[in-house]
Amino acid sequence: MRVTLETTSGLERRMRISVPAEQLDTQVDAKLKQTAGQVKIKGFRPGKVPMREVKRRFGDGIRQEVSSEIMQSSFAEAIQQEAVSPAGMPQIEEVNMEVGKDLEFTAVFEVFPEVSLKEFTEISVERPVATVTEEDVDRMIETLRDQKAEYKEVDRACASGDKVNVDFEGFVDGTAFDGGKAEASDIILGAGSMIPGFEEGILGSVKGELKEINVTFPDEYQSKELEGKEALFKIKLNSVSEAEKPELNDQFFIAFGVEEGGIEAFREEVSTNMKRELEGATKNKIKTQVMDGLLEKNEIELPKALVEQQINRLRDEAVHQFGGHDKVDPSLLPAEMFTPQAEKQVSLGLLVNAIVEEYEIKVNDDRVRSMIEDMASSYEEPEQIVNFYYSNEQQLSQIQNLVLEDQVMDKILEFAAVQDVELSYDEAIKPVPQAPVLSEEPDSPEASSEEE
Repeated sequence: MRVTLETTSGLERRMRISVPAEQLDTQVDAKLKQTAGQVKIKGFRPGKVPMREVKRRFGDGIRQEVSSEIMQSSFAEAIQQEAVSPAGMPQIEEVNMEVGKDLEFTAVFEVFPEVSLKEFTEISVERPVATVTEEDVDRMIETLRDQKAEYKEVDRACASGDKVNVDFEGFVDGTAFDGGKAEASDIILGAGSMIPGFEEGILGSVKGELKEINVTFPDEYQSKELEGKEALFKIKLNSVSEAEKPELNDQFFIAFGVEEGGIEAFREEVSTNMKRELEGATKNKIKTQVMDGLLEKNEIELPKALVEQQINRLRDEAVHQFGGHDKVDPSLLPAEMFTPQAEKQVSLGLLVNAIVEEYEIKVNDDRVRSMIEDMASSYEEPEQIVNFYYSNEQQLSQIQNLVLEDQVMDKILEFAAVQDVELSYDEAIKPVPQAPVLSEEPDSPEASSEEE
């Protein structure tokens, strides 16, 4: 086998491979003989079909099949011989498989870039430091009571916190606009679900009242046609209902899984959940900064094939969220929608792999077990959930990848410039842009069983 390799541009390589004609002919002849012994053709006894008839009927197809097999095996051998690592499948060109001539073809592919990591000391991280206080628990309990509140209609002017039922229609420059009309719409006053000024304009109204309010759409709004526009809304108030919060009693506690222990046990359960949420939010804030810093300090050339693969994964994920492939064809979603995210994820994947190799990081089995047990702790029978992950190779692999990412983050933090920042609980759990996820999040046991 002869191999020539050239660099065409950047990460692209062009490999010309030539396989001796004898090797191709020998394998084709062997395949023809095998076929002759198995094929059934009318007019010939089984195993007695003349070779010339087998060649006439099946020769071209067999030559094509054998050539394809040899191209696959010879390409695999060639990349080992030349010590190159393709990023994605090769594009096969200029194939010559004529009888009596060497089998020749060209494989065009990209290779993984060489990653030269910058010092982690250049990465700056602000680490949130927060605790869950008794006052935080009090506010969370009130929030839970709000969530379980039932609304009872009242005969008075509406106030913040009330639920009102309204009919409304909006007009811009005297003309009604699409999406600006609703009937019997429920609104919680003060929740901020409507554009600024709308809920405030209703305050103090009574059942049956008709009123008109003037508001201005935000400069950044979901409908570009309405951005920054002044609008008039005609509103009719159908009813006013006030919230009746449930009492803090055993019935309320049981609704949140606390069957005994009263208010003390309930507060402890709430506090435990808040601490878990705080831990997750803190970790996410740190991870976002670490990964953004890693990207900022390390620019690498990306193989187009890997970016395209990631775009297709993101397309599939988006379609899955919209109800599956039977409703939307992923290929109809523009690649531009996903390109920035795909490039970011591919970049991080290459950088993380480089860190794993440079520091010889191995997955910590104890941390894997700890993560699985923590995930299982919220289920009624945790041991079954633990067994589920350890008996499912794909799910276990996803957990291992998540742990490996955490270990990489820990390694970076050993060298990064880390500054602790004191925050309140509410400030610490405030959402930030999601840290780029390299590994897929593991499916829940319920989701996996449903798919099966």
